[in-house]
Amino acid sequence: MLTELCKEIKNWFEQKKYFGNYVIENNMISSDDAQSIPDLQEGQYFRIVGSVFNDGVWKYSESGITGLKDEKIFRGAIWAMAVPQDVIDLANDIKDWSDKYEAVGSNAMSPFNSESFGGYSYSKSGGGSSTSGSGSGPTSWKEQFASRLNRWRKI
Repeated sequence: MLTELCKEIKNWFEQKKYFGNYVIENNMISSDDAQSIPDLQEGQYFRIVGSVFNDGVWKYSESGITGLKDEKIFRGAIWAMAVPQDVIDLANDIKDWSDKYEAVGSNAMSPFNSESFGGYSYSKSGGGSSTSGSGSGPTSWKEQFASRLNRWRKI
């Protein structure tokens, strides 16, 4: 969710960008150039750019980065990030909301408030707290959390 959040607000909270040729194997990242390996701290977030399988935001761990897919070599970048705790909390709140209202089979993400054809019709319930006086609630996490996202948004 943090990858999607950072993409939406156009803010990656980058500290420094490291460019090089990288190999990902057994949940670890290595490089043939010591200067292209970032000095990340335990629990620090970082972004991988230019990978075929692993582009996105990850959390560093000295014991390995859970979820990375092996990749023989890619030319790209690793961005050391300094993500504020408020943004991490926001990402967790968005994930919780999405799990509840954007689940598979839910009509919360439908672009329609109601529809009918043939003998079938339905009206969508709010799904979350209403943001307008109309009684229909937000249809996506971007709408639901717009006011909290705007604080961190870059143009």
